[in-house]
Amino acid sequence: MQLKGLLVSLASLPLIKGETVLGVYIFHRHGDRTPKSHPPVSMTALGATQVFDSGNYYRSRYLASNSSTPIFGLSRDIAVTDQMDVTSPVDTVLQNSAQAFLQGLYPPVGSLSEQRLADDYSVEAPLGGYQYIPVNSVSTASSNANSENNEWLQGGSGCGNAIASSNSYFASNEYHEALEDTRSFYSDLLPVINGTFSHEEANFKNAYIIFDLINVATIHNTSIPSSDLLTDDTLRRLQVLANIHQWNLAYNSTDTIRAVAGSVLAAQIVQHLNDTLTGQSATPLGVQFGAYASFMSFFGLAQLQAVSPDFMGIVDYASSMVFELVTNTTASESTYPSPDDVSVRFLFVNGTAGENPLTAYPLFGQSEITLPWATFASEMSKFALGDTAAWCTACGNTTGVCASFAPKSSGGDDTGAASISDKGISTPVAGVIGALVTLMTVLGLQALVYALSGLRLVKKSTLLNANSAASGAGIESKA
Repeated sequence: MQLKGLLVSLASLPLIKGETVLGVYIFHRHGDRTPKSHPPVSMTALGATQVFDSGNYYRSRYLASNSSTPIFGLSRDIAVTDQMDVTSPVDTVLQNSAQAFLQGLYPPVGSLSEQRLADDYSVEAPLGGYQYIPVNSVSTASSNANSENNEWLQGGSGCGNAIASSNSYFASNEYHEALEDTRSFYSDLLPVINGTFSHEEANFKNAYIIFDLINVATIHNTSIPSSDLLTDDTLRRLQVLANIHQWNLAYNSTDTIRAVAGSVLAAQIVQHLNDTLTGQSATPLGVQFGAYASFMSFFGLAQLQAVSPDFMGIVDYASSMVFELVTNTTASESTYPSPDDVSVRFLFVNGTAGENPLTAYPLFGQSEITLPWATFASEMSKFALGDTAAWCTACGNTTGVCASFAPKSSGGDDTGAASISDKGISTPVAGVIGALVTLMTVLGLQALVYALSGLRLVKKSTLLNANSAASGAGIESKA
């Protein structure tokens, strides 16, 4: 039997004048959900709509017939699973978000899914040609696979030194000053939150989870106890305090192991883009769904807080950051650009793409928006953790998968570099990629990322849109 329209969908893209997008890696936050203070957490209809709309935006950007920036070689209408790598932790909210996003990216194809059988009978796939796109599931290293039910930033990271580093914030003068300065603020909110928090718990130590609770309530609850206390200034302060709290748990400039989630994410990004390059765009699209704290950790490591202090805030639901692999040389099936002719551009949107602008920003303190591939990979290698031994050493872990690396005193950032074929990739880049290949063989890089992404999450936040209504967690739901 034959699938109508398949050859049309898979037809080679025409030669593109000017810039060509060779591949894309998207890291995406989930959509709106129920409050973390009332597990199990689940995605809402609003959340599904948010990520669906985001997927639809990226379809218009990269796949639509009238797209100005189509991804080279990527099927436009009918999803070809070998062309994409979509991943998510074993978590209901994140998995469902990924599925909703994919339905926006590759919607039902109707008659294009029609198949004519040997008896001349025609069959169209269910739900108008609904496309079943697998989301690769990965378990976390922690005992709790559901990232969204984890209230503490490093609770599911499995990285001993990262946990200790985050804990050290609670012993800092900065934390204790904030704790004392805000006691009356949180105490005054008890009439709003006392269905969930006791007097002893209403303080800055729970800044995020309190914000999350109230944020969800302002979105979903038709009535909130003592709602007159929730003035615009109060909601704004709740958000700012949650941002300060979470930023200090996710990143520290003098103790970068605290940003271990961002380090592992950086390694994954380089791995995928390098595979796109060496595979000549055989798998040009990578999509990963994860926690907001991974955004914050990466932002800190990539020095984006120097671009704008807004990057020190919690990203809104359905936020996404994009890494585009681009070239100004002609790309075709017979001619593929050299790595020397390829660059990387970083873009970010706070909230649902399309509703909010996708904007390019400079990375690593550089002045240029678009960086040569070798420069990008070299800068990422300065903080990427893509090798099992390196991760174990950096985290101080000596048991489980790290037991075999315990005697070693260094992580071996160069581990596996020799196994990378020479395709024009610079030495520092090859070192990172080699380490990543080792990890994929020994443990599975993605399992680490999601273990490290088992961080607390919120809904709407302040980042790059501090004046927007927060859409996060919620008050004890009575509805």
